[in-house]
Amino acid sequence: MTSCSLEIATLRNAFLSGEISVATLIDQVLARIAEWDDPAVWISRSSEDELRARARELDSEAAADSGTIARLPLFGIPFAVKDNIDVAGLPTTAGCPAFAYVPAETAPVVRRLLAAGAVLLGKTNLDQFATGLVGTRSPYGVPRNPFDARFIPGGSSSGSAVAVAAGLVSFALGTDTAGSGRIPAAFNNIVGLKPTRGLLSTRRVVPACRSLDCVSVFALTPGDATAVFDVAAGFDSDDPFARPSEPTAMASFGSHFQFAVPPFSDLEFFGDDGARSLFGAAIELLERVGGTRVEVPFAPFRDAGRLLYDGPWVAERLHATQALLCENPEAVLPVTRSILEGARQYSALDAYRAQYRLAVLRRAADDVFTEVDVLLLPTAGTVYDTMAVAVEPLQLNRNLGLYTSFVNLLDLAAIALPAGFGDNALPFGISLIAPAFRDLALLDLGTRFQQVAGLPRGAAHAFRGARP
Repeated sequence: MTSCSLEIATLRNAFLSGEISVATLIDQVLARIAEWDDPAVWISRSSEDELRARARELDSEAAADSGTIARLPLFGIPFAVKDNIDVAGLPTTAGCPAFAYVPAETAPVVRRLLAAGAVLLGKTNLDQFATGLVGTRSPYGVPRNPFDARFIPGGSSSGSAVAVAAGLVSFALGTDTAGSGRIPAAFNNIVGLKPTRGLLSTRRVVPACRSLDCVSVFALTPGDATAVFDVAAGFDSDDPFARPSEPTAMASFGSHFQFAVPPFSDLEFFGDDGARSLFGAAIELLERVGGTRVEVPFAPFRDAGRLLYDGPWVAERLHATQALLCENPEAVLPVTRSILEGARQYSALDAYRAQYRLAVLRRAADDVFTEVDVLLLPTAGTVYDTMAVAVEPLQLNRNLGLYTSFVNLLDLAAIALPAGFGDNALPFGISLIAPAFRDLALLDLGTRFQQVAGLPRGAAHAFRGARP
């Protein structure tokens, strides 16, 4: 693999110093994509002619105006977009060829990134209709886990996470309803930011559960994720689910903070003793960052998450797919179809009952956050190989969502961070979770955690044959 770093901060310094041009960078990125040789990462790509023209345009602007690079916070930065987010001229498939259409307009969140100077490489693979946390539910193939191809890449934003980990782009957009912006981050040794609902526009995004959906950010560092979040976030008055930011929310938890962690008896690692040990080490690392541990019960969070998989919110997934299921059900993968069609069993009464139950659980979760600043959890209790997921696709998917699926239901923000490697050389990740609008505080704490942990980022070290 071509060995230049694609971290945003590194590239910006290189652009500002004149060490590299956008044209040269794009040539290197295209060579890296060809070397990686995994067509399952992408569903559609920007043409090489378009990319080189965009690079020349940016280089010309910088040559004509020395302030261009400083003015454009994402000048020349290569990125990818999950293929349930519209980009004008590129098909949106949501992982289903029969659903595909070519949008005339680009999603506002992508437009903001392009206006900031970013360069779009293409659209990435996903679990069909963003239904899954495994990354194997796509007719376009399974993106290769960069650490071990026998294991799942995580979903539903599988292609976006692999593209960042493999060094094909600096950052990528995903979506996150139940954990799709965090589970793939954990399995690919990268950062996954699940912002507060509504801070990033979801207009022109194919909905999974529209009332819960978030556009998420994959990056190599929390600092890079911050740079993208600062550009991508913005109130969209045409998005009925958009929310303005709350400037009164503190941007830092401070040098001393309290973090909640459930007792190990409340946690489940599904027989993965290595993950259990790594989580224990992560607790100690967060204490070194300045945190004081407070034990809290996991039950309110666990029970809220179960409402998403085993409750009426699954019926919301029919919104985008109902017509296709009626007209051409065979176009939908069997496992995806079984989930969507199972949604028909729920009534309006079921929905209200679940809302009442969620209100009780939300109050219990709010009580936890009156005592602590942040909640620490594993991002996933374990990682599965693709054969195991093929045999038991539904239950293993539920297992993966244990520590992620409650977050949007309880209106929380979260960031997934790399936290070490097991004896099998596969990455393990943790999540930091906080109340809505504490996104910048989470990003700051994530940076501090990453500095103390001192771990490799992405999978570039794996390409060089180094054992993590």
